[in-house]
Amino acid sequence: RRGAYGQRYDNGQRYDGQKNQTLNYPEMPTKGPDTAWHAPGMMRIKIPFGGLNIKQMETLADLAEEYSDEILHITTRQDVQLHYIHIDDTPDLMRRLAAVGITTREACGNSVRNITACPLSGVCRGEVFDVSPYAHALMEFLLGHPDCQDFGRKFKIAFSGCLHEACGLANMHDMGAVAITKEVDGELRKGFRLYVGGGLGAVPHQAQVYSEFLPVEELLPISQAIARVFARVGEKKNRNRARIKFMIAKLGIEEFRKLVEEERRILPHDDRWTSYIPYVDSTQESAFKDPTEATAECTDKRLKEWSDTNIYQQRQSGYVTATIALPLGDITSDQMRKLAKLSSKYVNETIRTTVEQNIVFRWVSRSDIYALYQDLRTIGLAESGAGTIVDITSCPGTDTCKLGISSSRGLAAQLRKELAEKSLNLDEAIKGLRIKISGCFNSCGQHHAADIGFYGNSRKINGITVPHFQVVLGGQWK
Repeated sequence: RRGAYGQRYDNGQRYDGQKNQTLNYPEMPTKGPDTAWHAPGMMRIKIPFGGLNIKQMETLADLAEEYSDEILHITTRQDVQLHYIHIDDTPDLMRRLAAVGITTREACGNSVRNITACPLSGVCRGEVFDVSPYAHALMEFLLGHPDCQDFGRKFKIAFSGCLHEACGLANMHDMGAVAITKEVDGELRKGFRLYVGGGLGAVPHQAQVYSEFLPVEELLPISQAIARVFARVGEKKNRNRARIKFMIAKLGIEEFRKLVEEERRILPHDDRWTSYIPYVDSTQESAFKDPTEATAECTDKRLKEWSDTNIYQQRQSGYVTATIALPLGDITSDQMRKLAKLSSKYVNETIRTTVEQNIVFRWVSRSDIYALYQDLRTIGLAESGAGTIVDITSCPGTDTCKLGISSSRGLAAQLRKELAEKSLNLDEAIKGLRIKISGCFNSCGQHHAADIGFYGNSRKINGITVPHFQVVLGGQWK
């Protein structure tokens, strides 16, 4: 529950295909990658709706450098993971994170995990309204809440700003909230289409609609009521059947809705349900620079290629969102520190991680696109192809995961290399495809939601168990 997670560990033994070999590790006084065999742990750090500021980025960079292998890994749930962590270092690590407003609490375990949201919330041209403050309020409300401490399994929540794009992946979660508006008594009201019972894993389920229109005032109390029903009625003995998707499939959505509504009626009133709503507008982001337009036509071939895939025109005139593509979701401590400095140069701490394992700068003035690109090139973060077939999503797989069967990162790296070499000559329809890879059947890499998905499994060859990949086709990114 504190974000500490077991990591793949070979106990000093490695099978080379013919026999076991003992790996002779020298004793070293340092920490980090040179003492990885003493550090079979990972820390998962919650980044609600992916929002980061400069101080948090600098602290994360410091921690990765001092306690880990100088690599920060962005996950498909907008978290940051540090690998090769010593258990004795976790209290200091947690305190330093808390000092900059980050927690690892309930990043793992049978709890409400990190609440994710569309990284374009607030700047998207097609959104109904900005869901960020609602995601943040729900995270603060449910974090450590007594009604969320007796789940049989984890519970994941996501927010999307519109129905027609899949950025938030709301309908593949245990609970998903999609922004909509509705006229009530002559007044246009904000609310959510609320989904429940979705999930991927070994047995994927499409979420079902709990409410076509849930007023924003009911978001927190209904979420609390859902948590109470899940804790009381959900499976506890069989871990493989303990997600809420199985409970709803068994009960039916009508019976589940009835139980939640009964629970809602008996909930003791909590001022926190609505106390944040009057301040939603005051939490809106602001730009660092005045809005401007690009002054000349782009003639730099590499810049044009990067701009075509990594630049999104915000609904706010004169501003763009720039995606910093991170192959395999990895960024070094040095790069993160330098990226924090760049954010102070171009944006007003409007940085977010994404479910596609990238980082975005929001509110970049259009006239700064070329300068930002050049600065990103200097620190090795100017990869193009964001949101294309080259931008492959992958879980850690056998690199660090105990459950990993196949090397998802190895496959992702090789596919990215070969596709990048051919990307300029690919048909536009091919460029728009998504590839997602999981190291096992549990779908941490979200392979079910990809046009082309791979997941690790094993087969016997000449009596020896050999890792393979199963290929799935035609998944919907919606």
